Amino acid sequence: MPGPNDWDLFQSLHAVLEAGTLSAAARLRGLTQPTLGRHIETLEQRLGSPLFLRSPRGLQPTDLALELKPHLHDMAAAASAAVRDASGAADSLVGSIRITASETVGAEVLPPMLTAFREAHPGIVIELMMSNIVDDLSRREADIAVRMAPPTQNALVAKKVGEVELGFYASAKYLDRHGMPADMAGLREHVIIGFDGPARSIKDISGMQVDVSRETFDFRSDSDIAQLAMICADYGIGVCQPTIARRRGLVRVMPDVPVFRLGVWIVMHENLRGSRRMRLMFDHLVDQTGDYIKEGRNW
Repeated sequence: MPGPNDWDLFQSLHAVLEAGTLSAAARLRGLTQPTLGRHIETLEQRLGSPLFLRSPRGLQPTDLALELKPHLHDMAAAASAAVRDASGAADSLVGSIRITASETVGAEVLPPMLTAFREAHPGIVIELMMSNIVDDLSRREADIAVRMAPPTQNALVAKKVGEVELGFYASAKYLDRHGMPADMAGLREHVIIGFDGPARSIKDISGMQVDVSRETFDFRSDSDIAQLAMICADYGIGVCQPTIARRRGLVRVMPDVPVFRLGVWIVMHENLRGSRRMRLMFDHLVDQTGDYIKEGRNW
């Protein structure tokens, strides 16, 4: 029986680096744990060097494994893109589309848009990556992106849809208990929800000539979804998009004080222009996101 080829071995290595354990990696690959363990041992023999150190804390990747990790990530992204490209002909409305967006956009903004698209094109499977890390479309980690910052990579098709003005919001129950701040000085007397680590949003708020740092916040999380959940749970005052706030029944705090504006871009790789399903999704997101932005301005 022929043994595993190098592609199989490197796929198993990538799975272990991503999952952290042999058992979790085996589940990702649909293999048994002993089989995946043999893949790692075989690859170590072929490379002539260990890839992991076994310790009470589990598998610790060696320098060699860490050096290989970005290359394996590129290989996995390219393989995934090849599968998506092969899943349907260029003019077909059958196949898959992989979309990347931030946590908030992916969880709060896109679902009704993607539902409408699915109703119109039931042969298309949608894959959604939610991350506040900007994925590299030039490496085809995703097909289409909804971004709140202008794209900087080459070979991309980008359409700026508009700008979203974020503001301070709280629940009605929180404001009933603690009152409405009249200005930024009054805001400091309230419970403020914000970021745990250095983030673009903190820098933008600081652009208001307000001294904002990590210590400003009484609840800290780098997850946008967690911040929104805490606003809705009556914890305190945080930053939110107006359309999301309206849908959640939140109240605008200091409506005359904008926090900052975020541009919205729909982006895809230029090589996908020839794919009918990609163009349809791109145009759909441009139209639907434009309507979403207008809804926020009218509220």
